[in-house]
Amino acid sequence: MLKTIGKKYGFYIVIVLFWLLMTLLGNAGMLTSHFSSLLVPMTYYAIAAVALNLCVGILGELSIGHAGFMCIGAFSGAIFSLLTKEVLPGGLRFFLAFVVGIAFAALFGFLIGIPVLRLKGDYLAIVTLAFGEIIKNVLQAVYLGVDAQGVHLSLDMTTFRMEPDGLTLIKGAQGVSGTPRNSSFTVGIIVLLLTLFLVHHLMDSRDGRAIMAIRDNRIAAEATGIHVTRYKMLAFTISAAIAGAAGVLFSHNVTTMTNISNYFNYNASIMLLVYVVLGGIGNINGSVIAAMILYLLPELMRGLNRYRMLIYAIVLILMMLVNWAPGVQERRRRLKAFLKTRLTRAGKEA
Repeated sequence: MLKTIGKKYGFYIVIVLFWLLMTLLGNAGMLTSHFSSLLVPMTYYAIAAVALNLCVGILGELSIGHAGFMCIGAFSGAIFSLLTKEVLPGGLRFFLAFVVGIAFAALFGFLIGIPVLRLKGDYLAIVTLAFGEIIKNVLQAVYLGVDAQGVHLSLDMTTFRMEPDGLTLIKGAQGVSGTPRNSSFTVGIIVLLLTLFLVHHLMDSRDGRAIMAIRDNRIAAEATGIHVTRYKMLAFTISAAIAGAAGVLFSHNVTTMTNISNYFNYNASIMLLVYVVLGGIGNINGSVIAAMILYLLPELMRGLNRYRMLIYAIVLILMMLVNWAPGVQERRRRLKAFLKTRLTRAGKEA
């Protein structure tokens, strides 16, 4: 019984223990303010990496536009919080902001998936990349506000007119400001655990097996009666929704999104893809570990101005070798078999 629980929920326990350790060290004043500020971003990038791995590793479709879904979740959640800032209590408002951000990201994932999932390989990657860039550039140009006259929307600052008592929600290149800072390390860990639970149970379900069958051989899956389009849309939409949840955490942590080109650009999508590849394509737990290590590493080495990116590159190469080199994989299998045999013998002798 304990062996089954450990095998199924061991990684959840590790995450909870990590949260407990960081919380205790933080309360004891043993963490620097810089390190503490990295904990929340680490969680939402881990969530976004899980979302992308669901699309790339489980569905088998290469997407380079998940930063766009994060952007949609961040802006929609932030706008909802600004509109209800004086109406709803903080906890309820934050929860509903999650619902709004996830819903809008899922909606855009569904709409984008209709034409995009008809493509394959590099073509799909290029179109999703274009989607991410379009979303970022459109939101960077939009002026949105609300006053007694209603909703005002413009792409030109000179034509954007509002009443003095109106509320400006999106200020073009200045983005969104004044979002309540409700994100915390604890909330991020809870959302990460819920995300892992959802994705793991999806993989173990009938729908998940159908999605993985499409990844392995689309023609064979279709021949067995699997509705390929429906399951691809399901996986892509869920993946976009999870990325939207990461975006809501992001917007309620930075409070002011003034330069979204740095937050949700092409480099952000590639960074998420690096987390997925180095953590293991299709390995959901590996994506979380890779995201945590690779996000923290460059930030913690800022004191090594000359060598930090060199060390970061070396770590990337080592992780790539550990995960993908055939020789290393064979040694890992042998070591795992050896340890399993020794533990079995020790258990019998005891």
